[in-house]
Amino acid sequence: MIRYILKKFFYGFLVLLGVVVIVFFIFHALPGDPTTMLQGQRTDISTKEAIVKDLGLDKPLPEQLLYYINDLLPTSFHENNPENQDKYNYFKLLATEKYAFVIKKPYLRMSFTSRKKVSEIIIEHFEGTFWLAFAAMIFATIIAIPMGVWAALKQNTWIDHTLVTTSILGISAPSFVVAIVMIMIFAVYFGDITGLNISGHLWVIDSIQGKHLELKNLILPMVTLGMRPLAIIVQLTRSSMIEVLSQDYIRTARAKGLSKFKIVVKHALKNALNPVITAVSGWLASLMAGAFFVEYIFGWKGIGLITIKAVENLDFPVVMGSTLFIALIFIIINLLVDIAYAAIDPRVRLS
Repeated sequence: MIRYILKKFFYGFLVLLGVVVIVFFIFHALPGDPTTMLQGQRTDISTKEAIVKDLGLDKPLPEQLLYYINDLLPTSFHENNPENQDKYNYFKLLATEKYAFVIKKPYLRMSFTSRKKVSEIIIEHFEGTFWLAFAAMIFATIIAIPMGVWAALKQNTWIDHTLVTTSILGISAPSFVVAIVMIMIFAVYFGDITGLNISGHLWVIDSIQGKHLELKNLILPMVTLGMRPLAIIVQLTRSSMIEVLSQDYIRTARAKGLSKFKIVVKHALKNALNPVITAVSGWLASLMAGAFFVEYIFGWKGIGLITIKAVENLDFPVVMGSTLFIALIFIIINLLVDIAYAAIDPRVRLS
């Protein structure tokens, strides 16, 4: 088991390293001069040289990549001076007069526009993205499983055809189209009835209540983001239930005179949910990555919103940091799912 876990961690590290390399070269191939963006109105040569040295832009591109990876690693070598101590906030393990081997938080550079650390920006906005993705997943799961079971029980009837057709539309419709439709119907035309806003955040600050939770702002982006997984889970639940209901032990349960409710809930649904749980376990990371345009359209304060604004402003460190962070979330969730499968089913380790 330990060997299996170590192998999965190694593969995850290779994937993350590949993402770092690809992201680094893609963004260094794009137009834009970091020194000009960071200088602002200051055009003196000494300022430009200091920025170039700080970002390592005076080095060849492969060396810049190694410099960037060294910044990302939690243990790394750096020059032993007060400037680096302040920059990386590291703890020295071994140190000479010139260099130090240190432990530190991964350093994702500084934003070109705000001059804040990218890691601080991501942490500040991560909560909004997480709760949006989590709420969308819960919404999709709670609604989709009963719909999938209902479609399976009413197979080849108008109810089944309606649910399947609707789920296909849900899979096919782009999230930004669904978002616009949701805004027009529930926030514009019927806004007086629903009380929903076109845009808003999870936390709202006003002069009367101060900082308070505004859950109604979560409803429209949650439904929009959860529409595609909802449609997919309906299809998966329906297919799995139809297969399980045709098994011999279900026919035996019917022959024994068990009630339809007990057959469906206790015997069929329990076994039919295995592929559904597999799909749901991997959807959280996908929803966090897919929330970018939903957040932008609804003005939702999350990683997606700040990433798209960073793209507009050519703020490459924020875009690179957000991309790497989402990739890390994908890898961690996949690792946890693989480890859970291996713990439950020994055949996974053997294969």
